Amino acid sequence: MIGANELKRNAIIMVNGQPYQVLEVFFATPSARGASTMVRTKIRHLLNATVQDKTFKTSEKFDEADIEIVLASFLYKEGQDYYFMDQTTFEIAAIPDSLVGESAGFLREQLEVKITKYNSSPVSLELPLYVNLKVVEAEPGNQHAGSAGAGTKSAVLETGRAIRVPTHISAGEIVRVNTETGEFIGRAQGEKQL
Repeated sequence: MIGANELKRNAIIMVNGQPYQVLEVFFATPSARGASTMVRTKIRHLLNATVQDKTFKTSEKFDEADIEIVLASFLYKEGQDYYFMDQTTFEIAAIPDSLVGESAGFLREQLEVKITKYNSSPVSLELPLYVNLKVVEAEPGNQHAGSAGAGTKSAVLETGRAIRVPTHISAGEIVRVNTETGEFIGRAQGEKQL
């Protein structure tokens, strides 16, 4: 059991029999005498991804959700499913497009990810913070002074995702991308251009 006063970001708890991940926690100390401290949270339902604000008393307790986090590598996409191989058991798991969501733009073969399972079913996918991807298409650089986005241009990665890159980046180069923001970080170090 976890007390509301012990909640931390990313904790997985059961609320009304449903699994939730804690996204934000804020402890509100009341100004009135005799009132108890409240814990305001933003939580995401693990099964349907809805996010809600919820307030709890510090005396409330929660069961920890029965989750398992496994390391897996991306294999391929077929139809509406993405296939991953568990690095420990070598089992293949299919994760639907609806669960992969925006992460699809960063998935390349053999990319290692973390899959969170609830009751043995995948419920979320966590990418590494940075991934190295090949630029397959890059527009000519725009060097006009004062123009919007001066110094950057549009490029398409091997996954089909479009990002902004500096004007000196060309097709065939391997770049490092932040998976949280989708921003170009730099050229990938130590990877050969294909």
